[in-house]
Amino acid sequence: MKLTVFGADGLGARGAERRADGLTIHSMNDALRRRGEQLTKLASHQFDLLVIGGGITGCGVARDAALRGLSVALVEKNDFASGTSSRSSRLIHGGVRYLEHGQLHLVFESSAERRHLLRLAPHLVRPLEFTWPVYAGARIRRWKLGAGLMLYDALSLFRNVGRHHRLSSRAVLEHEPALQREGLLGGARYYDAATNDSRLTLANAIGAAEAGALTMNHAAVTALIPENGCVTGATVRDCLTNTSCNVRARIVVNATGPWSDLLRRLDGETGLTVRGSKGAHIAVPRERIGNHNALTLISPVDGRVLFVLPAEDHAIVGTTDTYTSVSPDDVRATREDIGYLLAVANSFFPAAGLTQEDVVSAWAGIRPLVPAAAQTPGAVSREHAISTSTRGLVSITGGKLTTYRVMAADVMTIVLAALNRPSNPDRTKSIPLPGGDFNSLDALIADAARVTNDSTMARHLVISYGSRWLRVWSEINQPGGGESLADGLPYTIGELRYSVREEMAYTLADLLIRRTHIAHDTRDHGVAASEKSAMALSELFGWDDTARRDAIDAYSIEAARVFSVDA
Repeated sequence: MKLTVFGADGLGARGAERRADGLTIHSMNDALRRRGEQLTKLASHQFDLLVIGGGITGCGVARDAALRGLSVALVEKNDFASGTSSRSSRLIHGGVRYLEHGQLHLVFESSAERRHLLRLAPHLVRPLEFTWPVYAGARIRRWKLGAGLMLYDALSLFRNVGRHHRLSSRAVLEHEPALQREGLLGGARYYDAATNDSRLTLANAIGAAEAGALTMNHAAVTALIPENGCVTGATVRDCLTNTSCNVRARIVVNATGPWSDLLRRLDGETGLTVRGSKGAHIAVPRERIGNHNALTLISPVDGRVLFVLPAEDHAIVGTTDTYTSVSPDDVRATREDIGYLLAVANSFFPAAGLTQEDVVSAWAGIRPLVPAAAQTPGAVSREHAISTSTRGLVSITGGKLTTYRVMAADVMTIVLAALNRPSNPDRTKSIPLPGGDFNSLDALIADAARVTNDSTMARHLVISYGSRWLRVWSEINQPGGGESLADGLPYTIGELRYSVREEMAYTLADLLIRRTHIAHDTRDHGVAASEKSAMALSELFGWDDTARRDAIDAYSIEAARVFSVDA
């Protein structure tokens, strides 16, 4: 299937237009022309650092390096966050379950990072209240839970959003009245944070670009370039125009997550540095479960810790944690995964009576764990590991979404030493992520509500774009920009236009799966929205009828790759 992203008139055939408010808007062809200019820069410059992989780790490394003054190129074969980084539980958390395995350092580190991200990206990382019910016969008893949460608060230096509270059974049911009552002994309330994983990753990519990095999605590495026994760059193919160039860099970082060993083989390395663990999630209508906030649950099936998480009108149930040898490109939830998650949800919310038909969407990702002797993935540490090959390729594996900044800083220690550069301060700890430069989320939502006269739209814009919400609203106010993409959801054509013009979105999948969550929030996974979007964006993309149909077909294939359920 041909992936068409521009029309027959070629790159840059259409010029800039002027909006009613005086701002200049560029056509998609202008964006592709700028992409051609990026390819020229990739081929003609030697960079201090080439980062391969546009997940949260790679984007975090690129932003950190650019803010330290290095010349940086970042390439990603698909879209930013298209792998594991958009298939998580959407949590920034201290890792309370890691306490069981004695991983106190990781909990301490994660708790500190949660605190930083709540400050640096308050629109994308928001406080989340959890209820943890304890039932008779549970693997974790009430006293053990209380002791663990006391330690959890202590490891955050008692600077969490709020301290934990032990709850009686009556108090638990006041918080979550739909919970199973039989056998309930009590529980606890504690705090972590929710995030939009794909937009957090994108914010780092945008932040890297705004700090001077050259960032390209849909740009695949097909070979590493050796010179005098060292890796000195890579051959990169632009998947949108099918053109290739050689990119030269003094240091190359492999931040491809579960694909890490594939890239290491291009360097002549053998052996496994990553062991994949599949994590599957399902989204069901929140009204069917009836949860008020987030819950931490112990599976009655195998004693694992799982979550039920609020996600606007849906509840996310997850996650599984099973070793897998499936390619990261082909990983999907299975019927067995879904059955397992439904059984857990139904055991704690018996009135829900959830079945496979209640599942709005299901997805899975692969955690790139550092190989260990542990029999179960849950017992494997989420610590990261950094290695340097004999030819100088720097690879980072393991880790977790919450600690991506720490991972990036550790990579920079190695990179700066290899470049013989002074250890410049880590500026990512003080500079907000794009859109994060405001003081009060509630006040910003209130401002947006006054302007939009729509409280639902106001909240959606602010928690997605932060202080940049007004730029998106300007697009929505353009002719046709306010057209809704799916009934009952706040997504509009104007928001997609903004993402094309300002957020490096080149395909319908970029727009409907990652810039927005339309694919997660609709039962057809955005197929109907893709047709409406393709029609509305045809002029912007430069699509004729054939190109538009190709784009819709390509979206259907991508949506099926991510959201279809394996037997």
